[in-house]
Amino acid sequence: MKKIIFPKALKKGAKIAVISPAGAVDPSQLEKGIEMIKSNGFEPVLGEHLYTKFSNGYNYAGTEKERLKDINWALNDREISAVWASRGGYGCQHLVQHLKLKNFTENPKWYIGYSDNTVIQSYLLNKGFASIHGQTIKTSSFGVTEESYGLIFDILKGKSLKYALKAHQFNKKGNIEGELVGGNLALIYALLGTKYSFDFRDKILFIEDIGENFYALDRMIMSLELAGVFTKIKGLIIGGMTNMGDEKENKSYEESFDEFAYKLISDRISKYKFPAVFGFPNGHIKDNRPLIIGSVVKVKVGDRVKVEF
Repeated sequence: MKKIIFPKALKKGAKIAVISPAGAVDPSQLEKGIEMIKSNGFEPVLGEHLYTKFSNGYNYAGTEKERLKDINWALNDREISAVWASRGGYGCQHLVQHLKLKNFTENPKWYIGYSDNTVIQSYLLNKGFASIHGQTIKTSSFGVTEESYGLIFDILKGKSLKYALKAHQFNKKGNIEGELVGGNLALIYALLGTKYSFDFRDKILFIEDIGENFYALDRMIMSLELAGVFTKIKGLIIGGMTNMGDEKENKSYEESFDEFAYKLISDRISKYKFPAVFGFPNGHIKDNRPLIIGSVVKVKVGDRVKVEF
């Protein structure tokens, strides 16, 4: 197994680049998150095109060239100690073929984000670098839990993660240990068959998603099955599944862990022997607690669930 490199803990005053690799954002949406960076003793450095807008069938944070310039600057500038995405949306797939890591490999830094940023995190892991799957800067304006950000700052300061969860009716019991891969299901699905896809063999897979029709969710899970993913992984962790199906018909539409989405996934994986954890607090939900992609994680699934990094 490839040795995964973890960035060093940040020192007080370290510079954190804030960039927009995908969708467009307004300054008001980032004010709270940027202030949190400052209040935790770090210096936010804003990308040149952080607030740029470019409409091309979708409101991107700049052209592909502009967004690529910002992310390559952030990854390779020797004065930058971490890179925090302003938001997800769509657009990271435009950049992945053109990422540069020349200086990054000499000075690895945490990349923080989720949703569309799964593409960047898969790329980094294939190159041997861990990243943080957690809140973006924009979500700080949505009333999310303070702990979800506090735990990210704990990681940046060198602290480890431990989670204890209540049992879920769909959990599959067992104890496993392995490298964590994954993120947003739609992007895991979109990368299947490409050289940027995660390596699933002997890994623990995490998935989460938002705003999918149930048939689309089933299609993505079926694609993982047809690609042999479920015969390769050691275990599965399922996070937020929210705003699923038809808002008018789905009584669980606003719930973080959609009841029918979970049953659909549970039914599909029932024939596999690996342990599974449902209801992990990470994803497009207010209590989006960070995970470390690339870290070895110990998972105990019984009457209680423990997840330790």
